[in-house]
Amino acid sequence: MPDAPERTTSPDEPRFRYTPTLAQQIELRWQDIWEERGTFHAANPEGRLTGPGGSPAKGDPYFIMDMFPYPSGAGLHVGHPLGYIATDVTGRFRRMRGDNVLHALGYDAFGLPAEQYAVQTGQHPRTTTEANIINMRRQLRRLGLGHDSRRTFATIDPEYVRWTQWIFLQIFDSWYDADAERPGPSTGTGDGRGRARPITELRAELAAGTRPVPGHDGDNTGGAVWSALSELEQRDVIDAQRLAYVDSSPVNWCPGLGTVLANEEVTSDGRSERGNFPVFQRSLRQWKMRITAYADRLTDDLALIDWPEKVKSMQRNWIGRSTGANVRFDVVGTAEGDPAGAAGSLEVFTTRPDTLFGATFMVVAPEHPLLDEVPSAWPDGTRSAWTGGYDTPIEAVAAYRREASAKTAVERQADAGKKTGVFTGHLAVNPVSGLQVPVFTADYVLMGYGTGAIMAVPGGDERDFAFAEAYDLPVIYTVEPAEGLPEDHTGAYAGDGVTVRSSNDEISLDGLGVVEAKARIIAWLESKNIGEGTTTYRLNDWLFSRQRYWGEPFPVVWDENDRPVAIPDAMLPVDLPDVPDYAPRTFDPEDANSEPEAPLGRNDDWVHVTLDLGDGPKKYRRDTNTMPNWAGSCWYYLRYLDPTETGAAALPELEQYWLGPQHNPTSGPAGGVDLYVGGVEHAVLHLLYARFWHKVLFDLGHVTGIEPFGKLFNQGYIQAYAYTDSRGQYVPAEEVEGDEQSGFTWQGQPVNREYGKMGKSLKNVVTPDDMYEQYGADTFRVYEMSMGPLDLSRPWETRAVVGSQRFLQRLWRNVVSEETGELTVTDDEPDTATLRAVHRTIADVRVEMENMRPNTAIAKLITLNNHLTGLSAVPRTAVEPLVLMTAPIAPHIAEELWSRLGHESSLAHAPFPTADAEYLVQDTVTCVVQVQGKVRARFEVAPDISADDLEAAALAEPNVVKFLDGRGVRKVIVRAPNLVNIVPA
Repeated sequence: MPDAPERTTSPDEPRFRYTPTLAQQIELRWQDIWEERGTFHAANPEGRLTGPGGSPAKGDPYFIMDMFPYPSGAGLHVGHPLGYIATDVTGRFRRMRGDNVLHALGYDAFGLPAEQYAVQTGQHPRTTTEANIINMRRQLRRLGLGHDSRRTFATIDPEYVRWTQWIFLQIFDSWYDADAERPGPSTGTGDGRGRARPITELRAELAAGTRPVPGHDGDNTGGAVWSALSELEQRDVIDAQRLAYVDSSPVNWCPGLGTVLANEEVTSDGRSERGNFPVFQRSLRQWKMRITAYADRLTDDLALIDWPEKVKSMQRNWIGRSTGANVRFDVVGTAEGDPAGAAGSLEVFTTRPDTLFGATFMVVAPEHPLLDEVPSAWPDGTRSAWTGGYDTPIEAVAAYRREASAKTAVERQADAGKKTGVFTGHLAVNPVSGLQVPVFTADYVLMGYGTGAIMAVPGGDERDFAFAEAYDLPVIYTVEPAEGLPEDHTGAYAGDGVTVRSSNDEISLDGLGVVEAKARIIAWLESKNIGEGTTTYRLNDWLFSRQRYWGEPFPVVWDENDRPVAIPDAMLPVDLPDVPDYAPRTFDPEDANSEPEAPLGRNDDWVHVTLDLGDGPKKYRRDTNTMPNWAGSCWYYLRYLDPTETGAAALPELEQYWLGPQHNPTSGPAGGVDLYVGGVEHAVLHLLYARFWHKVLFDLGHVTGIEPFGKLFNQGYIQAYAYTDSRGQYVPAEEVEGDEQSGFTWQGQPVNREYGKMGKSLKNVVTPDDMYEQYGADTFRVYEMSMGPLDLSRPWETRAVVGSQRFLQRLWRNVVSEETGELTVTDDEPDTATLRAVHRTIADVRVEMENMRPNTAIAKLITLNNHLTGLSAVPRTAVEPLVLMTAPIAPHIAEELWSRLGHESSLAHAPFPTADAEYLVQDTVTCVVQVQGKVRARFEVAPDISADDLEAAALAEPNVVKFLDGRGVRKVIVRAPNLVNIVPA
């Protein structure tokens, strides 16, 4: 039994009361014991990492993980630990069920905040970041989380950077063969074809002549075309196929930050998410990753994983797969002697080729090459509303292109509802109707999606209808309900129905449903060579360059021919150099013509190097961009398997054990982490990027699982009230008094209450450190887990924490005397009512814990605890199961009570209680008997009584006989064993 604690109460209170001071003593002691014993060490099936005391792996592997935290200088507030406590509760429960639980936590340590702090102070980002990690690790340890501390790391660790760079090179040295058969078992999604292959295999096939040379005409039999190319031409062919490649393409350039931004880092009004600076479209050479090659697999394989449907839908929408047809419209000259665009064609992608007969105008993106040449005069029939007030199409189009160039893709999509646009002067021929239709340009059409041009069917699309209405364009309905549209119908009709007004001399779609009409028109278009069925995607290749300092350097150098060359594995990692200034060069926020200048470019000795990469010493230039912070979070789950491994990012045998398909009874065919918990804000980007990297590694044989995360759970948020005074200034929330009925005041002055985030500026932050000091970590844990369902957001209310504290104090008193510190439990056998309460609680709590409902589990534990509190003496056999069930949620007090109850080993690996079926069966239940809808009798019956027996017993009840008063019975409704409803004749 542990030594008696120091006095933890005031002199007028019992010495051994469970107070915050006693809680702190217990919690700190058990945290040291856990660390000393390696209580939460997860055992690998082989290798250095064993279980507690060197024990081997036993039980089913169960890998549980939190989303990678960024070590902020602000530390944690009480909202942050919600997910960490939830995964810890689940991990502890699974250990007690006999699983081999791997639960670890690392740090996503590259990021802009540390770099910005370095810019302001001159302190190296590593110094800042490592200090933040120490503070965060302290806060999390104090929470009592059961992490395997041997497996922690940060993305800035040189060995981790090494393997991040190695994975980049795996992608760089690969290409996507759409026809290759995919490895592994069939998953039932897609056609099983298409995978990444090493670039060496592409080079070999081109040289052998078994594959045509992209971009070069001629028969490559025997490698004839390939061998005729120069070495540089061959390298250009190869480099163009890589999964990681350099491309000159439109990017989001932010002069105010001095860096390029991904679409997701740009707000809907075309400004940087961080700093709120203007963002401009520029064409720059940047590293990209060919994630679009995996678009189908990223979509189809969502069917294999247990994720919230909301997140799956967000991923599908981001990828944006659309099936339909490409259709070519001929462009005609507008007048004799003014043939701009004549003999050309305009290709569109449409998901509804069945509505072609209703296409009455077209819209192209402002960047579309058709607009490089436009007619010099407006054609006959041009309406004044179409011209934008300009005298010629040349002036109108040039002005509109200038206006559009100042907007980002995100801003343009957000502005789509404004329906701005201008007629280009071009006319095109609808290939099914033969009618000439005007071609407009509008900035809601993007060159990066489809063909950069659309056919507009205002009769079937609300956006097209609004545009047609604004510009006085005709509307033709090609789909109607079977009974026809109402005479007074206005607007587009996008519902189901049959095809109408859709025929010419060669084809008729009239009377067909949408699916059949689509198939027929596509076949006709293909037969006429004016279109073909196809699939398009909204997803663009991943922009992978950042003009920043604090990130992983690219493991690539540029040779004298400005071609990329991979750094050999033996020379990894490529470390960040010291630089005189950590900031990328920033410019006037409005200087759209400025050029990026990354901080790494300021260390010339690092940039220009002489290296021997296998063919003698040569001069090279390093890449001065760094990887985005997404890189480190794409694969960190693999490094948890053994962060000390120097021979591989993750050993194949460990990956198969922890992450492989069906590695435990609940793991699906895709494998992956068994439980991944984090906020829904990462629903698309982090998860999509990690899935992409994992699939490349799968194709190359480095992993056996198809997906990185088998089950995803999005926890809600803990939010808080904030208060503002009459000036609109925030006041300290903890100093506000009052309630909803009487109103709220601060220092006697009325204040307004608002609900939302926690933040220093809102003066409503509550830190875990505050909770540890005022209540103890266990009380804090119980409160956060009892606030409501894990997937819902909930308000923080410090005053409500006392309810969780009372539960633990009562639990303590049921085992330990507050006056003497001695055990108060007895060895007497519990009575039947207590046994029923215990075993019903065990059965219910097990179900709640298995389904991640700790809030309802806690409610049942409190009920049982209150039952025991009402006994004159608490039996050991009744309270020990309660202590074990409480352990996942409040582990420190549970360990302490378990130890005081005489158990020498930790309960962290003790079996979770099992309910005895004998005590789950009720002896009797109360049956209610109604006559004419009114209760006339109640009596006790066996739970398994038959309907016939129950009916007979109800009709024999004296009170029922009395109220029937000799009348016959017209109907008897029996709901055994609880209800009989009698309807008299």
